[in-house]
Amino acid sequence: MAQFVLRRQEQEQGPTDPLARARLGLIAGGATFPDLDLHPEHEVYERTGPGRLRRGQTKLVIAVLDALAVLAAIYLARLLAGGRVSNAGQPSSFPLAAATFPIWALALSHQSLYKSRRISRGIDETARIIHAVFTAVGGTAIFSVIVKINLSRVWLVLLLILSIVLLTAERFAVRLWFRRARREGRMMRKVMILGDNAEGRAVYDNLYTDPSLGYEVIGFIGDHVGDGPVTPRIVLDSVRQMGAQGVIIAATSIDLNTSNQLIRSLTEAGIHVELSSTLCDIAHDRLTVRPLGRFPMVYIEPVRRAGWRALAKRGFDIAVASTLLLLTLPLIAASCLAVRLTSPGPMLFRQTRVGRDGVTFSVLKIRSMYRDAEARLAEVAHLNEVSGPIFKIRNDPRITPVGRFLRKASIDELPQLINVLRGEMSLVGPRPALPSEADRWHPSLRARLRVRPGITGMWQVHGRGSDGTDYAQLDLFYVDNW
Repeated sequence: MAQFVLRRQEQEQGPTDPLARARLGLIAGGATFPDLDLHPEHEVYERTGPGRLRRGQTKLVIAVLDALAVLAAIYLARLLAGGRVSNAGQPSSFPLAAATFPIWALALSHQSLYKSRRISRGIDETARIIHAVFTAVGGTAIFSVIVKINLSRVWLVLLLILSIVLLTAERFAVRLWFRRARREGRMMRKVMILGDNAEGRAVYDNLYTDPSLGYEVIGFIGDHVGDGPVTPRIVLDSVRQMGAQGVIIAATSIDLNTSNQLIRSLTEAGIHVELSSTLCDIAHDRLTVRPLGRFPMVYIEPVRRAGWRALAKRGFDIAVASTLLLLTLPLIAASCLAVRLTSPGPMLFRQTRVGRDGVTFSVLKIRSMYRDAEARLAEVAHLNEVSGPIFKIRNDPRITPVGRFLRKASIDELPQLINVLRGEMSLVGPRPALPSEADRWHPSLRARLRVRPGITGMWQVHGRGSDGTDYAQLDLFYVDNW
């Protein structure tokens, strides 16, 4: 029988080191730690409190909100169409429009808008809403023909537009509600991870650091019991004893035969099963699952940086950069004047950076530091707050008072719009590195030179303040998936 190991303080305090992360929650399969509290029967992970909803109740609430959004669209379309739903010469048919609501419910359900696994991203949910609305409006028009009521085309067009807008807005509000609830530890799916190897722990790290994904890992299940592999019965007993709703299988932790038997047993028991693909930092829309005999294979779209996508990106850069530069010229001029009046030195700062294909160029910025800042770099090197080939100090003593404001408001980077127009940079991309930083890169990080550097990028948006590992991962993710 599998041994169960619990440690509540790891759940409360968060992971510390790889071994501590492996000890989180439950480990089944013969792994024991003498210093841990052995009380598997305690429901230490159960969250209670006011406002707690079961999963089925949550779906019902969302369905009701969808219904209200659709009814509001029907009513507003009628008002905007001059109070008429049908064409002239026929009675008002608002009750008919309301009677077609089951068509809407079927269309929304058919698009899997009540299955969280199908709408994990907002853009996917919006696309499904658009498809559902077109289907529902088309169904409403067909139904009107059957009952011989000639609906107003103006009303149908208004209904189409308003339904998309209101349903999208309503679902956006629901997403905010979910995000807030999950930050508070509510509305989470309790899962266990099968496989306490490196992949299993990496999956855990991802779920732990991003509660908005909606998963609460309550434990690990080891991949071996004694000298043999873990059995489906042990896994199922562990899941039931801990009250987990799903299992995430680290694919590299179990062999082919075990995974097949295990997945069959768990899905037959109504347990949600997810299998990691061993792929990391590859955008999901580059993946296509297709059958290859008995095996479902994942095809990965090759990276394409040329063609119409590159032309569209360059056209976007030129259009937006030229517009922003014209609009912000007064602000740039005022900022340059403030720099000139408050500290000696040039208004603009030029620095050599590494661009696409390793070609160097001079990046432009409004000067935010004292004139001798680069000469004083050795004095502040020990204050670096970021590991890896990056130098970053939150309260750099070399920054002038005016420069501190310019940096906080990102005004100092506005002259880089000129670099964008020159073709040296893009609006979005990895930040251009100093030659000294590039010399210390790991060979894999040189792949970031395959694209133009950007004024802003994924690290600035998602990873600012994190360590150098995140800096590398986010930049490489953008290079391959932009």
